[in-house]
Amino acid sequence: MLEGWLAAGRDPASFTVVDPVREAAPGGIAISRELPARGQFGAILLGVKPQSLAEVAPQVALLAGSDCVVLSLLAGVELEVLQHHFPAAKGLVRVMPNLAVSLGKAPVALAAQGLDEAECSALSDLMRPLGSPEWIGQDKFDLVTALAGSGPAFVYRFIDALGAAATRLGLPEEQARAMALAMVEGAAALAVQSPHDPGRLADMVASKGGTTRAGLDVLDEDGVLNGLVTETLRAARDRSAEMTRDARA
Repeated sequence: MLEGWLAAGRDPASFTVVDPVREAAPGGIAISRELPARGQFGAILLGVKPQSLAEVAPQVALLAGSDCVVLSLLAGVELEVLQHHFPAAKGLVRVMPNLAVSLGKAPVALAAQGLDEAECSALSDLMRPLGSPEWIGQDKFDLVTALAGSGPAFVYRFIDALGAAATRLGLPEEQARAMALAMVEGAAALAVQSPHDPGRLADMVASKGGTTRAGLDVLDEDGVLNGLVTETLRAARDRSAEMTRDARA
């Protein structure tokens, strides 16, 4: 996220980075090993493991006063839990991006508490250099975590499967991998720009009786692909829900 903001022209001096392990931060920003004892912060972004929240929250709470918005990347940690840990904060925001934030191409799911319309708009503007901010109800956050947060891994697995299949059918491994990556990059870029939805694009590529239709017939048979993807998202969503329940306990 920091890489995305810096690439969009944000002043490196406006960021304070605290990390006990990382050796370097983008833009040459200095890394502190410990949280400051005091300071004036307009926003604090939490990126710790969810199980570490109780440990770091007391010191963060000292910095999260009535002029500060706390943004959380913690999977499964609801706004009510954040409210318990940071009662004095001006507002609380759950944020679910993915790794493409550094390229400015990530979906960024947002859910907030304590912010008015103008403040939500300002937060959207803050997130826009990272990709496409979307405000959602907190009750949908587990599903969005599965789709937008875990989704890249599922896409990577499919790309890997395409290259592996081409290799098994006779193409050299490195060439198969390179062509699979280039194909997916181009197809995704076209899908973003096209006025047609992806399902329609697939049908437009497939001529009746042609090679693409023969392949699509395998993917579409008995709804196997749709069923597999639904169960994939269901598993990831349900695991996120389990983590949410654990965070409440």
